[in-house]
Amino acid sequence: MSQWSQVQQLEIKFLEQVDQFYDDNFPMEIRHLLAQWIESQDWEAASNNEAMATILLQNLLIQVDEQLDRVSQEKNLLLIHNLKRIRKLLQGKYHGNPMHIAVIISNCLREERRILAAASMPVQGPLEKSLQNSVVSERQRNVEHKVSAIKNSAQMTDQDVKYLEDLQEEFDFRYKTIQSLEQSDKNSVLIKQEMLALQAMLNTLDYKRKEVLGKIGRVIHEIDMLMSNMLTEELLDWKRRQQIACIGGPLHGGLDQLQNCFTLLAESLFQVRRQLEKLDELLTRLTYDGDPIPVQRPQLLEKVNFLLYNLFRNSFVVERQPCMPTHPQRPMVLKTLIQFTVKLRLLIKLPELNYQIRVKATIDKNVSTVSNRRFVLCGTHVKAMNMDESANGSLSVEFRHLQPKEMKSSAGSKGNEGPHMVTEELHSISFETQVCLYGLTINLETSSLPVVMISNVSQLPNAWASIIWYNLSTNDPQNLSFFNNPPAATLSQLLEVLSWQFSSYVGRGLNSEQLNMLAEKLMGQQVSYNDYQLSWAKFCKEHLPGKSFTFWVWLEAILDLIKKHILPLWIDGYIMGFVSKEKERILLKDKTPGTFLLRFSESNLGGITFTWVDQLENGDVTFHSVEPYNKGRLSALPFADILRDYKVIMADNVPENPLKYLYPDIPKDKAFGKHYSCQPNEVSKPSDGGGKGYVPSVFIPVSKILNDSTDPHSPSDLLPMSPSVYAVLREHLSPTVIETAV
Repeated sequence: MSQWSQVQQLEIKFLEQVDQFYDDNFPMEIRHLLAQWIESQDWEAASNNEAMATILLQNLLIQVDEQLDRVSQEKNLLLIHNLKRIRKLLQGKYHGNPMHIAVIISNCLREERRILAAASMPVQGPLEKSLQNSVVSERQRNVEHKVSAIKNSAQMTDQDVKYLEDLQEEFDFRYKTIQSLEQSDKNSVLIKQEMLALQAMLNTLDYKRKEVLGKIGRVIHEIDMLMSNMLTEELLDWKRRQQIACIGGPLHGGLDQLQNCFTLLAESLFQVRRQLEKLDELLTRLTYDGDPIPVQRPQLLEKVNFLLYNLFRNSFVVERQPCMPTHPQRPMVLKTLIQFTVKLRLLIKLPELNYQIRVKATIDKNVSTVSNRRFVLCGTHVKAMNMDESANGSLSVEFRHLQPKEMKSSAGSKGNEGPHMVTEELHSISFETQVCLYGLTINLETSSLPVVMISNVSQLPNAWASIIWYNLSTNDPQNLSFFNNPPAATLSQLLEVLSWQFSSYVGRGLNSEQLNMLAEKLMGQQVSYNDYQLSWAKFCKEHLPGKSFTFWVWLEAILDLIKKHILPLWIDGYIMGFVSKEKERILLKDKTPGTFLLRFSESNLGGITFTWVDQLENGDVTFHSVEPYNKGRLSALPFADILRDYKVIMADNVPENPLKYLYPDIPKDKAFGKHYSCQPNEVSKPSDGGGKGYVPSVFIPVSKILNDSTDPHSPSDLLPMSPSVYAVLREHLSPTVIETAV
């Protein structure tokens, strides 16, 4: 079943999450119509390879054309119209930057896998549950409602100012008319009546001026209250969701809604500012004793400018955190002399600012807060924000060619740093710009989340562990001294994040049983771990009991093994993986002989093994585990083929495959058949060898189990065969297999 087919079977609450990340950047119609083709392409690799991305974009457009031909024959007018529009959109948007669509599709597929994994979990984790809090959703709706009400109030006040202006013009005309009369005419009864009418108009003007100033004051107060409370909380929540998304959590959204709120508030404040300027014009033409404008206007204008300063400062955000294109799922880990990308957005989207704001990027601006290692940024570090490059037309800028370079003056300190020192040092990428608009000049600054600088890819796993721990443990965006005294983390939240590592990196998260095994490995046998606090040292620095590696190094090696060698089997859910030897025997002991399961080695880094249950002649149950397969051995032979072809020699018996059923009772070929590279009977005959005179060869995994073994459970009994064992094998294999075996 395709991934898209699985997505369509999800409950409505999960489908709503899927709906959030499909838009004009990558329309859902294309995802639906080209589901199998899209899933068969390597979009992640293309996101780092422009030539590959170009080919994939061309092929995508060809696929869309083929769908157009099909629906044209079916005379589906609506679909024809939509596909033509989508094709034009895709070609226009990504023709100059094909890697962008590769990144978008890769992210969409990864997020689908994460949601599928979350849907398979019996309960949501504590972090994800907090991000989807109904109180937060209600606050979002309240903010949007209040912003809309403020905008309406500002527009209504515009009408009041216009009425006041018209009233004052009438007053000016009538007053000047009287002033132009001869003195004798001014004493007439009619003129006296007119003077009384003008006094009434002046009273009305005074009342209206006070009324308009009152309304302006209320609009300013409402904006102030909204910015101080709900809008600030919304922005902080978005930043927290971004932190969680960076370490594999749910894809964060809501920035477009925030942009709409910020923009409407800015427009309202500028509208109020114009109203105050208009009142100043009216003041120059007419003033009187007790006039409220000269008293109240300066205070109101000062408050408006103050709010505009704060609104702009809060609106300058890092939309996409620093990330190397070569490691899209490891953001905030940067390698010296390797390019990284980072994207910023101004949430106040005003056409007047297009190409008018130049942003400068620097690193470790406040050098006193970081280590004695110093870096500079090479590449284009000053760019203008614009609305043309971003797919949704936001006012943004993306730096794509920045490279961190370590300054030579700090080289002498490297020798004094331990293996964890570099990966626990936090640095900051800072950005600054200036906005000049309508007589205001506002300096803006923002910073990325803390990043870790590495000089060798071997440091990446520990650096990523630091990024995980920081963003799990704190919502402080700039605590560069965090690892001077790193706090403990709640184990239940850490396990949730570890599951995200699997769902985001290898397409399938961990279930509760797998997480329980990891919990036991981290803290030993405990009844409950919901409130258990785990230290940073135990997670990443201290070796596991009796081992020469840490928990995190062990887990990272498993992720790497899955990604490179057994990914399809993992995604299908056929690898139990995280199960202890004790639990393994409990699961298998009552099963049919030949039932087996797959688990990751606890003693070897990046190893996977299988254990099967057998029954002796006396009825006793016995278990056999094969020596773990590592990436070296799996590079030579696909794991599915190993399971298919595996043979065991017991004493002088004919070699046979002991693996019959995948736990609990799935026939082996049903589980793994689609992943076999070829069927045994499809191996080339000698005559197919290209006339070279050689017999084509295949690898056959074989183990020998001795009758006199004192410990039949030991993996050492199941090492690959020796030459003498191989000779026995040749005596017992069928001629067809002998013909193709070495």
